[in-house]
Amino acid sequence: MRSDPNGSGKTGPGPVAKATEPGPVASGGSDEAADLARARRQLLTGGSETGPGARNPAGHGRRLDAAALRHALVDLHEFWLTTKGAELGIKPDSGFALVAVGGLGRRELLPYSDLDLLLLHDDMDPAVVAQVADQLWYPLWDAHIKLDHSVRTIPQALQVADTDITAALGMLEARHIVGDVELTNLLISGVRRQWRTDIRNRFDGLIEQTRSRWERSGEIAHRAEPDLKSGRGGLRDVQLLNALSIAQLTDGMPGLGPESPGGGLALAHRRLLDVRTELHRVAGRSRDQLRAQDADEIGAALRIGDRFDLARMLSDAARTISYSVDVGVRTAGHALPRRGLARLRRPPVRRPLDEGVVEHAGEVVLARDARPAKDPGLVLRVASASATTGMPMSASTLNRLADNAPELREPWPKEALNDLLVMLGSGSRAVAAIEALDRTGLWGRLLPEWGAVRDLPPRDAVHTWTVDRHLVETAAYASGFTTRVARPDLLMLGALLHDIGKGRGGDHSVVGAELATQIGKRLGLWPSDVALLTAIVRHHLLLPHTATRRDLDDPETVERVVEAIGGDGVLLELLHALAEADSLATGPGVWGDWKSSLIGELVRRCRLVMAGEVLPAPDPLDPEHVALAASGGVHVALVPADSPHTYVVTVIAPDQRGLLSKAAGVLALHSLRVYSASLGSAEGSAVNSFVVSPRFGAPPQAGLLRQELIRALAGELNLLEMLTAKEEEARESQRVAAVEERGEAAVPVQYAQAPPRVIWFDTASPGEVILELRAEDRLGLLSRLADAFDTCGADVRWARVTTLGSSVIDSFCLDLGGGDTRASREQVESAILGVVPLTKPKKQEGSGGE
Repeated sequence: MRSDPNGSGKTGPGPVAKATEPGPVASGGSDEAADLARARRQLLTGGSETGPGARNPAGHGRRLDAAALRHALVDLHEFWLTTKGAELGIKPDSGFALVAVGGLGRRELLPYSDLDLLLLHDDMDPAVVAQVADQLWYPLWDAHIKLDHSVRTIPQALQVADTDITAALGMLEARHIVGDVELTNLLISGVRRQWRTDIRNRFDGLIEQTRSRWERSGEIAHRAEPDLKSGRGGLRDVQLLNALSIAQLTDGMPGLGPESPGGGLALAHRRLLDVRTELHRVAGRSRDQLRAQDADEIGAALRIGDRFDLARMLSDAARTISYSVDVGVRTAGHALPRRGLARLRRPPVRRPLDEGVVEHAGEVVLARDARPAKDPGLVLRVASASATTGMPMSASTLNRLADNAPELREPWPKEALNDLLVMLGSGSRAVAAIEALDRTGLWGRLLPEWGAVRDLPPRDAVHTWTVDRHLVETAAYASGFTTRVARPDLLMLGALLHDIGKGRGGDHSVVGAELATQIGKRLGLWPSDVALLTAIVRHHLLLPHTATRRDLDDPETVERVVEAIGGDGVLLELLHALAEADSLATGPGVWGDWKSSLIGELVRRCRLVMAGEVLPAPDPLDPEHVALAASGGVHVALVPADSPHTYVVTVIAPDQRGLLSKAAGVLALHSLRVYSASLGSAEGSAVNSFVVSPRFGAPPQAGLLRQELIRALAGELNLLEMLTAKEEEARESQRVAAVEERGEAAVPVQYAQAPPRVIWFDTASPGEVILELRAEDRLGLLSRLADAFDTCGADVRWARVTTLGSSVIDSFCLDLGGGDTRASREQVESAILGVVPLTKPKKQEGSGGE
């Protein structure tokens, strides 16, 4: 059977046909490539012979390392093909050129990879072409060397590249071996020009093909037996980046440098190549999937260590590549040439998100006046904005922060801790934000203890994720349980740190508790909160281990749990929520009805033993404020608080219905975020103090706030309508950005991670109740809640408002007018649930708390 001169695939071996016309070929026997095959075997076994006349680049009689082996294989095959081509008359001006694609084209030839060759000809006589092809291919087949070949003219090759993305990607990596170099140059320049010209039409298909490959092959960083070639973060992804670079859409090495945790894209690429090289050598054949039984041998060959060390290195490399691909694809999408009416589209606007942080072209970037070298909290504000909006952080922004942002002083400012909590409270959106910070070295600056768990593989097969990703996933799940607990901030921090003691030897709960104490102090938590965070980490396995391994009917079982947690009911509920989040983040089937019921019963019995509950209580009033209240009139004061960018706004005015709603609404309209509030009354006046932080720039003057409040009380401002319009404006801005930059029809609703929860407490006074609301924050929430109380005829006697990240814990003492009936409570509850953020429907896609 003769080679098809215009064919695109392999032709099986058979008797070599004689050409009907003499061509520029030299005769040869069927064993011409036997020396090549023998030299390949000797390279793999450490032999000294490298082929007929070939040099041995690594010396004689020793085993080559992975990189040297690839280089030697490339040299060996190039020598044979060059020599053979010369024998066949494939020389300059011959009208023929032999071109390498695939591994040989990239100079990354692996021990058992196919030899991918393209025989180009300048529209030569088909008989001559067939004879040359036969004389070239058959010796390789006879030597059992795997060959993927094609024979084409340049127009034929360009036509194939134009219709087949896979073929085009291969030809983008083409490299001249022997023959007419002008033919090769015409092919390479033609394919690349064609690729650049038509990239807009092919980009969507290229990305769709990539995502389909990821779905089939999985994620290398978190697979027990990863596909090194086609998995997410694998070698195909590096080729994708090269293709986007050739299209002049990216710089080919986006987002990461050698100082990043993964050592940069180039190092990650070499590491994957080395592992795949040793995988071929160990398996004795071409293989892309790393089997568990081969991991120890490969780790030893590469001098990495055992299979766990190898898995950690692979995770590091794959996540580095994955991040680079995300950046590269996003950058390429923005750089695509526009056509038609798209050319007339307005440039993307810069929409403010936070102090020094804006949205631009669907990414979170620094404002023009941002000064990262003088603003340590900027890193967390950028990450928080990314997580809450779902928009990625710009690679250039992250690089600028990595180069210039100083360390946060210890203890952290309250605003920095709040931004961290907001990010953690965003559920699955926090995963991408933390991954981006980690790959660029910023996460390790915030939490130096993270290095010991970064990319650390689990020792138990039931775990889906590496230890560091498991911690982030647990925090994402925990964000969906924040309304179950009185301290959502400590729940999310405990979830993030519960396994931080792994990778250091010893009991990870004990080691982790010591680290949690260290971290809690750095974050600026109160000493009592540091102790509670430490206890969460120390006892995070207490409930699941006790419930599944002990007899719950034995009174000593419950007493031991109560004793271990010091009879602390808040700690008990935190451990209960963390146990579920931890199990859900571990892997499928770890959390179920059986485990849930056992832990729930253990918690119920512990509560019975610890019976007793402390009611919320009002904060004491400042005597100066009481004196001012006695003087009457409307007073608004704004003074700096005990941390930078934080202020205390005190509003004193004659007590009247609607005052709280209007005061809180004025603050929200002026972009003042309320961290906490204490609301009371004295001498016939309301005394309301708010701890606030301006979202942008400096706060407004107290006089302006007073004027706006007086106008609102006079009915000149409809604050609720204005707040709703401000929310709609922000939502519309996101929708326009999504349509223009990402082609999405609409912006998805930003649902709350956890369902709201209302808790009622009775007091000794008739008609008076205490309502505690646990929910997710929104613009002007306090104003809306107060208006809902007014609508229901419920008078707020005092209140304590606390915002912890994106969660609120608000306690209101309500006078229901002597009609403390079930109907009154239901009316109030229905009203306030109508103004809190919507809860995400169940069974939504996404990680963690989604």
